[in-house]
Amino acid sequence: MKRVDLIVIGAGPAGLSAAIEASKRGVKTIVFDENARPGGQLFKQIHKFFGSKEHRAKIRGYIIGEQLLKEAGDAGVEVKLNATVMGIYPDKEVLVRIGDKVEHIKADAIIVATGASENMVPFKGWTLPGVIGAGAAQTMMNLHGVRPGKRILMLGTGNVGLVVSFQLRQAGCEVVALADAAPKIGGYGVHAAKLARTGIPFYLPYTIKEVEGTDHVEGVTIQKLDDKFQFIEGTEIHFDVDTVCIAVGLSPMSQLMKVAGCEMKEAGGTVPVIDAHGETSIPGIFAAGDVSGIEEASSAMIEGRQAGIYAAEYLGYIEKSEMDSEEEKLDSALDNLREGMFAPKNRGKKIEKTEEGIDISTNLLQKGYVADDEIGRFPGYTHKVGIHPVVECTQNIPCNPCEDTCVKKCIHIGPHITKLPVVDPASECIDCGMCVASCPGQAIFLVNEDTGDGRATVTFPYEFLPLPEVGDKGMALDRSGKPVCEAEIVKVRTGKAFDKTNLVTMSVPKEFAMKARFIDTRISDASRD
Repeated sequence: MKRVDLIVIGAGPAGLSAAIEASKRGVKTIVFDENARPGGQLFKQIHKFFGSKEHRAKIRGYIIGEQLLKEAGDAGVEVKLNATVMGIYPDKEVLVRIGDKVEHIKADAIIVATGASENMVPFKGWTLPGVIGAGAAQTMMNLHGVRPGKRILMLGTGNVGLVVSFQLRQAGCEVVALADAAPKIGGYGVHAAKLARTGIPFYLPYTIKEVEGTDHVEGVTIQKLDDKFQFIEGTEIHFDVDTVCIAVGLSPMSQLMKVAGCEMKEAGGTVPVIDAHGETSIPGIFAAGDVSGIEEASSAMIEGRQAGIYAAEYLGYIEKSEMDSEEEKLDSALDNLREGMFAPKNRGKKIEKTEEGIDISTNLLQKGYVADDEIGRFPGYTHKVGIHPVVECTQNIPCNPCEDTCVKKCIHIGPHITKLPVVDPASECIDCGMCVASCPGQAIFLVNEDTGDGRATVTFPYEFLPLPEVGDKGMALDRSGKPVCEAEIVKVRTGKAFDKTNLVTMSVPKEFAMKARFIDTRISDASRD
């Protein structure tokens, strides 16, 4: 029987991070993952991460996955793929199927980082081919290069539903709408806003009444709900679609810990009871990442690093003083991610004001975009002669790449990274575009409100194909996706520093400088109505 110091179950962000930290301290570590490639959800995530430098902010998920794999290799971590752990038994013996063989492996410590699985919701027609989870859609698009469908309805407006909807749009799919049974959008407002300005509508509180079709999805009907989550007669809306995506939350994959005999509890799913060091009721068995409670991947990586350090101390490879020192730094990084409107402590609470005391945008929560009569109250929305940044970030999200990348210090957030970005009116923007490209929420625009000829220019982030060309004309869209004026592309910028976020500059009549936020080159002025 093979024996190692530490077994890590799961090669996602938490598991790899744990293995790296343990191996760096001399712990002989092996990682098992049931998938054909490591990285967990990271390789599906083509969007840029929030947070700060220490959280790998403004880096796309799949690149973070590549970084972790390299770090694991450099640290000497042994990663076994297509390896399904079937059980954890007494004395930390693990039964694992690798290919066609079943092996018994013992360790002195185990870290379980098995992540989470998608929830589903039953409705008439929910078993038809074409009804898929949002994670499955991500796998098809971002791992296999396959479009899940042509016309798609998304059920769920948490971050998963919002992010995957945008990626469906990037893949060339038409997202006809997002629906949610909740009365407000559950994910980051900036994610919703970048969808809304492309013209994708939100329906809340609506859910699916029926999916139509015989041997595949041919249509879907949604219906509005009352405050008791009962259908309201006469509110049905039908869409012709070939695919329905479901993004209604995740549940921790904690079955192995339950089989092992760990004490469990209900907390957004069945999770293990853990102490301050992530250790379960069984000494030497630790939990990290979503298996102990659903959070963002950035939090999972920090929890994984902590678990690796805790396991190294448990096994005697480091002194408690080193563990305490590392724990303090990682706790600080984790606390930063757990602040703001979307902090775990605020789940279920009605938030009416930002940390700064500003009334939140009710329109953003219900329709996905900040209304014209709301946007002016936020500190990033500024007027100035010449080119200047306009930051339409209106929620306290832990994120500061805009401040970090601006060489002229035009944008300020400060040490508390959940504060709303503030634009310094005394600063001089040089139109480098780094703030626009680095913003994970695509919420920054460079605006020249008056170019001297009765027009204005608006520079916005663009991550779709085909890329517009200079001279292309169309209709500028406002925050709601409504056509507001004619527009012409006057500049298109790409570059390695922008990391695949293109910067498109359009010229519009100057009265629309603070309204125009996107362009549809398929719509001409003549066909506007």
